[in-house]
Amino acid sequence: MRPEGRRNSQGIRVDPEAEATHEPRMAVLSALVKHEPGVLSEVSSLFSRRQFNIESLTVGATTDDGTARMTIVIEEPEPGVQQAKKQLRKLIPVIEVEELESAAMRRELALIKVAGDKPDDVQAVAEMYGGDAVDASTNAVTVEITGSKQKIDAAIEAFEQFDVLEIVRTGAAALERGSKTMGATTMESDN
Repeated sequence: MRPEGRRNSQGIRVDPEAEATHEPRMAVLSALVKHEPGVLSEVSSLFSRRQFNIESLTVGATTDDGTARMTIVIEEPEPGVQQAKKQLRKLIPVIEVEELESAAMRRELALIKVAGDKPDDVQAVAEMYGGDAVDASTNAVTVEITGSKQKIDAAIEAFEQFDVLEIVRTGAAALERGSKTMGATTMESDN
């Protein structure tokens, strides 16, 4: 039996799997964490130290006052995604980590402020994207749009005809489809 692989210029055997290049992919990680000061800083520091690029990060309360849910979107090659999940699980305030399926419900929110010259036209475009004008003055109209990343991108492009003054976007908030919940075993064991 001979080991597989080839030798490099120094005569050291090279594992073909180690040399393989992996294409980056978008991954949505959902983490249930203790709701306490410093957790967000700890998680973002971990990603910074490991040089993972965070595309978006949102944090919000859950049904339990003692826990919060983080939704982290990263773009990494497969080994990096697995490493990110392992490193997150090692943090003390992290209760549970899972990668959401590509079919998971993902939504973002955008506030788009445009010039107020044509408020009726702005409202018509907002309605095309399921949005509403949430603030209006003589000089500007602010519209709220909620939906997928693609829907938000398309809405922003459509509003460019009105001279966009300012845009604010949230990151992704995501949940698995169906009745599956995160932390159900944790909550049951606490009772």
